[in-house]
Amino acid sequence: MNHCGTIKLETKRLILRRFEKSDAQAFYDNWASDPEVTRFLTWPTHTDIDVTMNVLQSWLPLYENKDYYHWVITLKESDNEPVGTIHGQVNDDLDLIQIGYCLGRAWWNKGIMTEAAQAVIGLFFDEVNANCICSYHDPNNPSSGKVMQHCNMKYEGTRRAADKNNTGICDASWYSILKKEYKR
Repeated sequence: MNHCGTIKLETKRLILRRFEKSDAQAFYDNWASDPEVTRFLTWPTHTDIDVTMNVLQSWLPLYENKDYYHWVITLKESDNEPVGTIHGQVNDDLDLIQIGYCLGRAWWNKGIMTEAAQAVIGLFFDEVNANCICSYHDPNNPSSGKVMQHCNMKYEGTRRAADKNNTGICDASWYSILKKEYKR
């Protein structure tokens, strides 16, 4: 693959960019401290801003790596307010990138995550030259699966008791899209 790192992406309503230290408060306030948002995630709800700062500071040096993809999602209409995150985990041996995402509750059901995911998928196919983009969700969180469906990802199946999130051991419903299936 032709890695380019976390480059700035722009859509009609969004700017996806690298995290900055100054994003810590919005990161904490808008999604990381909300147990409803983190319910189906694999990392715990942040109990205070210090947890968020520590996480953020651990991510920032990783931007030096060309195969590190982690964006903060910001809204153009709200002075680029951070509202969520989307990332890609690379498997160079398979030309595969697994995406994951999280969005603040105030912005659910507005097409924001689909818009962000489509931008990231486009980058991964068009620039990085990935062959497969995949993702999964807890079946008890069908909204996450709808994002995958809206991005034309195909349902592959559900592995039973194959993951663990903040609700405990759970099933994992997998989706993917291949480069040959992708249409911008």
